[in-house]
Amino acid sequence: MENRPSVKRQTSSVKKLIELESRPAALLCCCATAIIALFAIYYSLFADLSFAQDKKAPKEPTVITSQKLTADNKAKTAFFEGSVVAKKGDMTMFADSMMVYYSEDKEGSNIKKIEAEGNVKLIKESRVVTSRFATYFSEPEEKIVFTGEPVASEEENVITGTKMTYFIKNDRSIVENSKVFLKNKGGR
Repeated sequence: MENRPSVKRQTSSVKKLIELESRPAALLCCCATAIIALFAIYYSLFADLSFAQDKKAPKEPTVITSQKLTADNKAKTAFFEGSVVAKKGDMTMFADSMMVYYSEDKEGSNIKKIEAEGNVKLIKESRVVTSRFATYFSEPEEKIVFTGEPVASEEENVITGTKMTYFIKNDRSIVENSKVFLKNKGGR
């Protein structure tokens, strides 16, 4: 019978040892679960942010004012004349007249092309482009083509040519038959 209490003590000691050894395992399991939960939360937030960045930014509206407007709904055109001003974001175009070609879908009207004529002037930040004619294309790449003695200036620097194409989203230009006048700053 003396062996029995000894076996109980040993069994009790083994149970305590198993409990002590399983605490770090339980703690490790809890930590692992917490880390996985934090990772899942982080991943879902990151995925939401990247998804939000992939969405197209809302289109800025184009606002056109003039002294007179003639609209043809069948042809999907609008002819603006007399002190015409077209503004979209930080870009403003002036002209004597503008013919606007548009399409319609579920979201509303979309401008496809604008033909500006007479005293055309485009202002974007410190840049100014003047010409007799300009054509804005929304597709396949948003751009404006200036013809009729186009002149572009930024501060005291001037570029002339026979045709200037300004790619709006890339902020780059192609000038055909160009002549560039650069004014060095600081008198150098």
